[in-house]
Amino acid sequence: SLEFIESVKIDLFPDEVYVFTPKGRIMELPKGSTAVDFAYAVHTDVGNTCIACRVNRRLAPLSQALESGSTVEIVTAPGARPNPAWLNFVVTGKARTHIRHALKLQRRSESINLGERLLNKALTGFETNLDAISPERIRAVLAEYQMEVIEDLLEDIGLGNRMAYVIARRLLASDDEELPSDEGSLAIRGTEGLVLNYAKCCTPIPGDPIVGHLSAGKGMVVHMDTCRNISEVRHNPDKCIPLSWSKDVTGEFNVELRVELEHQRGLIALLAGSVNAADGNIEKIGMDERDGRISVVQLVVSVHDRVHLARVIRKLRTIQGVIRITRVKA
Repeated sequence: SLEFIESVKIDLFPDEVYVFTPKGRIMELPKGSTAVDFAYAVHTDVGNTCIACRVNRRLAPLSQALESGSTVEIVTAPGARPNPAWLNFVVTGKARTHIRHALKLQRRSESINLGERLLNKALTGFETNLDAISPERIRAVLAEYQMEVIEDLLEDIGLGNRMAYVIARRLLASDDEELPSDEGSLAIRGTEGLVLNYAKCCTPIPGDPIVGHLSAGKGMVVHMDTCRNISEVRHNPDKCIPLSWSKDVTGEFNVELRVELEHQRGLIALLAGSVNAADGNIEKIGMDERDGRISVVQLVVSVHDRVHLARVIRKLRTIQGVIRITRVKA
């Protein structure tokens, strides 16, 4: 009998479960498999469009472990897509591989769509759109960025790796206008051809996590990503985009420090000597006396990056009487 055969299977193969399709086909799966594992075992398309299941004609959770002898029916829907949460409970390698692949394609598609919207929005500022750009010009820009198809460029924009405004300018540039050949000389990666300004509210320096805010009349304004002045637009991809510093950025950047210390004679000379000993320069200095005992000094110091700033601060801490040193930022 069927019950006898099933009991023999369970005894001989305790690490597998045997379930049936609605048409009576037997499916062998690892123990602990779920309806999602079953769906992918039937066919990849069934798994990708799975939305629910019936076990022995009753609706059951997709995450429920299947038992031998059960009849499993998968409910699908056109246009349905795998849920990332499925990766938390699927057992079979086939299901896991196909779910990850589908999610990767899904993310690429979403990134391409977002990139296209952002690029068209940037092109609108030049009173044109992507459809109006000649195929020859698109191919020329793709060659500049060493890409094969426009979808790769749009995906990069959607992921925040490239700025829509910069790409728009390249698409509209004349054919004989080249990108700067020495991209390493740029302070911020991906901003070639764009006017850059550093926000005075948070004074970002190399090493700080940064974002770019497109501002009318100012070009791209670089802020620290924690700057309160851009908190309202921080997660709006139309107005704000993550940036990263070039690996070999050079130059000096101003940063403001607030130093609280016990009042003493020759205070300014002590501070200037410490900053100079750490290879920094004081660009501006101001002092307030909180009371007769504590002084608060505002220093604007030029440094190369966060590592250099840390060295300056460590040197300042060696001054006797220093109570607190804080970096001033929005």
